[in-house]
Amino acid sequence: MTGGMTPTVCLAVILAMAAAVRLILSVKSGVTMERAQGGMERPYGQTWGKVEKPFCGLGQTTGSQVVQADCAQAVRTGAGIMAIIADGIGKENTGKVCAQIAVDTLLDRYEPYRMLNNPEYFFRTAVYEANLRIQKTIGERKGGTCLAAVFLNGQAMHYALAGDLRIALLRGGELIPISEGQTMDVLAVHAYEEGKISKKEAVWSMEEKRAWNYLGLDGFHEIETAERPIRLKAGDQIFLASKGIWQELSWAEIEDVLISPMNPQEKAERLAAMADRKPGSSKENGSVFIIEAEVGNETD
Repeated sequence: MTGGMTPTVCLAVILAMAAAVRLILSVKSGVTMERAQGGMERPYGQTWGKVEKPFCGLGQTTGSQVVQADCAQAVRTGAGIMAIIADGIGKENTGKVCAQIAVDTLLDRYEPYRMLNNPEYFFRTAVYEANLRIQKTIGERKGGTCLAAVFLNGQAMHYALAGDLRIALLRGGELIPISEGQTMDVLAVHAYEEGKISKKEAVWSMEEKRAWNYLGLDGFHEIETAERPIRLKAGDQIFLASKGIWQELSWAEIEDVLISPMNPQEKAERLAAMADRKPGSSKENGSVFIIEAEVGNETD
């Protein structure tokens, strides 16, 4: 906690943020392929195809870890833009393998589409398949991956999340949280709102940011998705990041970079570099996508 906030005040702030997220989400809202990829196989930021104007920026840092267990890829097809970050969990290369399986599964299923009519159904079935593939691959080993994915098609954005990644939207110079996350503190807030635990018990859980759901977990739960498509506007920027980015940087630091005149790739690389420079001996891997909404100016 910062600024001397008490746990009770912190709980009130999170409840208010959760309400704001629900309000935002309630707003009504032959394949040619370009790809940006980072993680296991290629250096981050590399692009596929002729991309005269890159559709996104990607930055990564290993933090203080030996292995980069994040896998981040984005593709643009006739159906729209799909961007995915998987943050692997596990010793040695287990997390790295799990992250790659998750991303590969979603993209293998997505790339043939010329039109994606039901993104939420796609996300649920693809993530379910990825979870089974991970469990089959790692066997008795402990491991898995958190995952966040966004699908953009014109003015509509859909997303899926499992674990502790973050999705946000910059609009009008303000960074607005879109995802809640599947972490223990968020679970405590919901339990308090539903009357399952006391306010005191919820306050005790406020500092627990551990993911309670991720792919590869025995008893894997439903992913988080938006109840309705999020309507995008001209000038919007989508921020998608793993723990090594959002945990190291303040909301204000991220906003300052996103509102700068840099292009998406420069912004993503700047955020990764800023996170890398933060002090600490146990910093997580970090990956960040910055995507500019491809929406024309609206006329009423």
